[in-house]
Amino acid sequence: MPPQVEILQPAQVSLGRLSGSTLQVRLSGSWKLKRGMPSPSAVTDALDAPPKSHRIAFDAADLGEWDSSLLSFIMRVVEVCKERGLDADLAGLPDGLKRLVELAAAVPEREGARSKPARHWFVARIGDSTLAWLDSAVAFLAFFGEVVRALGRFSTGRARYRRIDLGVVIQECGADAFPIVTLISFLVGTILAFMGAVQLQRFGASIYIADLVGIAVVRDMGAMMTAIIMAGRTGAAFAAQLGSMKVTQEIDALATMGLSPMEYLVLPRVIALVTMMPLLCLYSDFIGILGGAFVGWSMLDISWVSYLRQTEGAVQLGDVVGGLVKATVYGIIIAVAGCLRGLQCGNSSSAVGEAATRAVVTGIVYIVVACGLFAFIFNALGI
Repeated sequence: MPPQVEILQPAQVSLGRLSGSTLQVRLSGSWKLKRGMPSPSAVTDALDAPPKSHRIAFDAADLGEWDSSLLSFIMRVVEVCKERGLDADLAGLPDGLKRLVELAAAVPEREGARSKPARHWFVARIGDSTLAWLDSAVAFLAFFGEVVRALGRFSTGRARYRRIDLGVVIQECGADAFPIVTLISFLVGTILAFMGAVQLQRFGASIYIADLVGIAVVRDMGAMMTAIIMAGRTGAAFAAQLGSMKVTQEIDALATMGLSPMEYLVLPRVIALVTMMPLLCLYSDFIGILGGAFVGWSMLDISWVSYLRQTEGAVQLGDVVGGLVKATVYGIIIAVAGCLRGLQCGNSSSAVGEAATRAVVTGIVYIVVACGLFAFIFNALGI
């Protein structure tokens, strides 16, 4: 099995009860200052909720990398226990962390040390957000590299996956998406035609609405709108599916059986979406042009034949190819973002919804960035 890139899980705190009076605090993920730290308020709220707790125990079996942020969290929980007269059992923590907690408890806090709490300046918050975004971009690129390696194994016939899964995902990404793509593409075509008609009618150049709609839809809007639709529909579905498998430990079971989750789960989804995106883009282009033709026929008395002939003269083959290239790249972005966020999902049911939301946001942001890069590159190449 090829080596897998480690995907850092965010720091998470989940609560449970070992008995009626013992509250268990489960720590998981990577506890790093630059990645943010959960608030201990959830522990405090659990202590206030019935039944009353007399003891707190820690479970760090799923804990990843950690630094002083975890120590700070543990110390806050220990202080809450002292204030309420509760016992804090540190047996479940790593040995190094237990020694640090004992050392911190042995040294008394200097009087007035907390009189001036640290302030989070605006520039510091911007820096933290920038570092978090850079970490996310690095994780995205690392995961993309693993996808490329899996595609290489697929091209040589060595990838292990189920062909029936690939067929099912192709249907979900293709045929099942036709209704929403049809509706949105038609409406986008009519909107562009309405916007152009208001101005072009003043100059008696209504026929050029066909040029406006045709070029805009084929070069950019068809691929862009299809990508946004698929990011909200399919990218979120990928994240939710893989996130649910992560919660139920199905992904861990695959790895235990010697099956690569990258090949068995991610590869069919990437191939399906990359295959169907250009076809959906072509379909979206056609429906968008029909939407513009409908406005030209119903509002401007332009015949269908005249409108389509004008569109044929305005749209070049390079415009169509450029749109298909964009759609292919957008498909890769959506599939990678959805699968990445799904595999980064936490171990709770609420984390599945968060993973789906992050997948949509990541996909749309990177699609817009890619669209801007394409505009710059195409303009530099004179396309």
